[in-house]
Parts: sequence; C-alpha cells; structure tokens
Amino acid sequence: MRPIWKGAISFGMVTIPVKLYTATEDRDIRFRLLHRDDQSPIQEKRWCIAEDKEVAYEELVKGYEISKGEFVVIEPEEIEAAAPETANTIDIGDFVELEEIDPIYFEKSYFLEPVDIGAKPFNLLKQALAETSRVAVAKVAIRNKERLATIRVYDGTMVLETMFWPDEIRSTEQLDVPAEGRAAPGGRELQMARSLVENLSARFRPDQYQDRYRQALQELIERKIRGETRNAKRRKPEPKVVDLMAALEASLDAARGGRGDTAARQADGRKRATPAATDTADPGASDPEAGDGKDARPRKARKKAAA
Repeated sequence: MRPIWKGAISFGMVTIPVKLYTATEDRDIRFRLLHRDDQSPIQEKRWCIAEDKEVAYEELVKGYEISKGEFVVIEPEEIEAAAPETANTIDIGDFVELEEIDPIYFEKSYFLEPVDIGAKPFNLLKQALAETSRVAVAKVAIRNKERLATIRVYDGTMVLETMFWPDEIRSTEQLDVPAEGRAAPGGRELQMARSLVENLSARFRPDQYQDRYRQALQELIERKIRGETRNAKRRKPEPKVVDLMAALEASLDAARGGRGDTAARQADGRKRATPAATDTADPGASDPEAGDGKDARPRKARKKAAA
C-alpha cells in the first residue's frame, strides 16, 4: 500500500508522526465507452463552448457559478491561501464514546501507521483509547478539504474515519413518514414481526455476504471472452404484498423451517459421530438444538421408536 497523506497526530502536547492509508477499495467492474461500429474507445476532450474549439489544460481556471452563466474565477494561490491549518495535522479535540455518534456521519476509513520515531506515542494513544473505550474526535485536511474525523482502535492499529459535517446530513422532515398513531401495526402483527426478528437474529459475519451482481457481471465477461453467448434472463415480477399478516406468517414459517433444517442436520451429525451415546439415550428426550425444545424426528419415526 502507498500512503495518501503524511503528517502528525496532535494529542495534547504530544505529536505523533503518522502515515495514512486507504482502508477500503472499490471493486466495482468498470466499463469504458466504445464506438459501436469499430469498438474504438471514446476520448473526452476539454471543449470551449464559446469558441467551439478544444483548449489545452494550461488554459483552464477554476470558477464558481454565482448565477446561470455567470462565474467568479478563483486563482490557485488564492485557494492555497485559504487552506486550513490542519493541512498536515490530525488535531484531536475531544474523546467520546463511539455509541454517541450515529453511523450516518461516517464517510471513509483510513489506516494509521506510525513513522519510526512515533512508535511509542502511537502505542500510548492506542492503549489509552482501548482502556477507556473511547474514540478521539479530530479535524484533518485531506486533498484540500477539512474534514471531521474519529480515531479508534482497530485490528492491532488505529483507524481514522472521516465524517460528514452536521450541515451535510439531510433532514428527514421532508419525508412522508407515517406519524405515531397513523398506520400503526396491530398487536398480533407486532408480535409476529418480533418473532421473525428473533428467528433471524445472528452474529454479524461479513464473509457470508457477497456481491452477487458483481459476480454475475464477472461471469458474463468471462463467457464473452470465451465467445459464449446466452439469452438475457427475464426478471421475475416482484410479488405484491396484499395482506401484511399473511406475509408475516409466510416469512416466519420460512425462517423457522430454515433454522429447523439446520438444527436437524447438526443433531444427525452428532448422532452419527457418537453411536454409543445414541443407544443409551432416551428416545423421547428433547434435543436442545432443535429450536422449539421438541423431538426433531418425524411423527412416524417417533411412533415407531415408542412402539
């Protein structure tokens, strides 16, 4: 990895030289525009509308549109003079609990790495954050933009997460959200919704989620490279939810069925692995993994065992 920023963390009277690395990467499949007739790439040009001609990069300036077709020109040295004081410093101001910050504020993550002489104060700050269960709130300028950010402990190092400013978060007041008391769910509907949430509750395992659209595009590209062609699949129409209770009941049955199948497979695997224990076990005993505490075997099997 190559650092995108070099500077220092200002932590009270302590200065910690660090490097900043992008923590995430965009893996979207990117397409280029081609001319259909000869498959030649399309090139974009800097075109002056007034003179109807292409212009060189050296002839360009930055301008801010104050009204339709009217601009004020800002020179490079003027932009440089307006650069914030935090251009080379991550200036820590407060230490707060992470739960106090709504995730909507977070924008992008960066890994922090200490320069050799900053190793000890780097570890000092990291350990202090870990022992107090706090995150640092700071200001930093990255690519000529001052940003609000947090610093927290992550996977043996620290991660800086840039944040949106409060005035960059849009208000929900313009949304047509049902008010309390209007379109309120019934007691039975709410109970079934809670049961559905509980049946689908699990620990977050990011590895089980995959970008199926990107995988499908990659497979399509590989088939095209091999010269294969396939007819485009028609999307099935989305089912319309007519009855909320019926939809909840169907969802709950599907969730219970999925969990029950998993529990049955796990129980069957244990019985095969320990045949001696199976011979002495009470055939009517409940399986703790079966979900509802009842015998997970089919009714016919239970009757046969009882006989």
